[in-house]
Formats: sequence, structure tokens, C-alpha cells
Amino acid sequence: MENLITVNKRAYHNFEILETKEAGIVLTGPEVKSVKQGQINISNGFVSLDKNLNCWLNNVHISPYKPAALGPEYDPLKPRKLLLKKKEIKELIGKIQVKGLTIIPLKVYSKRNLIKVEIGIAKGKKQKDKREEIKKREIERKIQQRLKQF
Repeated sequence: MENLITVNKRAYHNFEILETKEAGIVLTGPEVKSVKQGQINISNGFVSLDKNLNCWLNNVHISPYKPAALGPEYDPLKPRKLLLKKKEIKELIGKIQVKGLTIIPLKVYSKRNLIKVEIGIAKGKKQKDKREEIKKREIERKIQQRLKQF
């Protein structure tokens, strides 16, 4: 039972997704309520790893939950810890050693009342690849329109 909250459409356009993993995210109570209302923006987000084998979700904006009155000290862009097993983190470290690979958030959803983030190991697309993908999509759309006419 997954309840999709948001999808990072920009990631699918700008990156080629090689592999995905599911991770939990550490949030406070008001942040959970805000996320469940869809007040989260992951389009500019990325994942960083530190020396202590921790994963951090950076540059993700979670708007403050209005009824909670969090005050001026609340930072909507603060790094948030991702919950992964040490074995999974070591796998990620090994894979991002390859030049040009990065880890980005793809989806945020709730699963059994827990907020989960799908992260992906991604490689940036060149401008030429993006144009080719758009052309293929347009041709496919025209073919489908022609088939509907008959």
C-alpha cells in the first residue's frame, strides 16, 4: 500500500537512472504532516554521504506546517538523514566512485504510515540525448494519434 506524494520529473529528464533504492527519512512531527499534505519539493535535491556512513538528503524544501507554529528558527532546506543499512550505504559509496554518477531523490511516498524516499543512482544526460528522447516521444505520440483515427 503505497501512497505517492511527489515525483521528481526533472530527474527523469536530466538524468539516466541506473538503479533505485528505497530509504526512510528522519522527520519531525510537523514535517511529516506537511509532507503528507504534499508540501515538499525534491526537484533540486541530492544525496550526500559522510565519513560516518550516514546518508543526507540535501536541498529538499519542506514547507512549515501552518498549525504547528514552528517559528522563525525553522529551516525548510536543512539536510535530513536517510535511513539505510550500512551494507546498502557501502554499496552506494562504491557505485558513486565512478565519475559522473550521483544520487538523487526520485519519489516520496508513504508506506504503512511511514514516509519513504526512492533514491536513484543517476548519470547526467547530454543535451543531445535529451533532444533525441523528445523526438522519440513526439513520433510515438503522432503514431498513436494516427492509429486512433482508423
